[in-house]
Amino acid sequence: MALKGQKTTSDFLEWDKMQTIVLKLERDNDLKFALLIATGSYIGLRISDLLQLRWNQVLNQDYFTVTEKKTKKTRRITINPELQTIVGRLFVQLQANENDLMFVNRFGEKPFSIQYVNSKLKEIFTKYKVKGQYSSHFMRKTLGRRVWEVNKYSDQALLLLSQLFNHASVSTTKIYLGIREQEISNLYLSV
Repeated sequence: MALKGQKTTSDFLEWDKMQTIVLKLERDNDLKFALLIATGSYIGLRISDLLQLRWNQVLNQDYFTVTEKKTKKTRRITINPELQTIVGRLFVQLQANENDLMFVNRFGEKPFSIQYVNSKLKEIFTKYKVKGQYSSHFMRKTLGRRVWEVNKYSDQALLLLSQLFNHASVSTTKIYLGIREQEISNLYLSV
């Protein structure tokens, strides 16, 4: 874990690779982390907010609202139908209670700690031979890159992502998603 104020980076995961990891985790009966990665990648909350979600917020719902811890801003999140399918399936398999937190420790008492999530993600990516530097932040970045890609790498998508992530500017969003680095790298390849 990084020290307070220390800058860290996390890669994004290509969408199809994220979906493959979720399916592999389900196959291997690591249902909580399949759910965590899917939910985090589809809704893009910071890990501190993600770990506070309860089943009744997302199960059989079209949307939910959350007040983000970091920004204190209220955000309305529409639940993607694909995520709704995953949540419904894993709710049944985990035999959860609708009022429970979604991401709890093995005793079912407390939410996962961020440190535990980051440690477990390193294990998962090592196990499935996924190269890169990944922490809990990869899920937000994965959503951002997916939205930008699906919207044909448009400036409009970056503007909307900037609002979604509560960034001060589009340039912050570009840095966050590593877009500037990719554009510069592509210049070398275009020669």
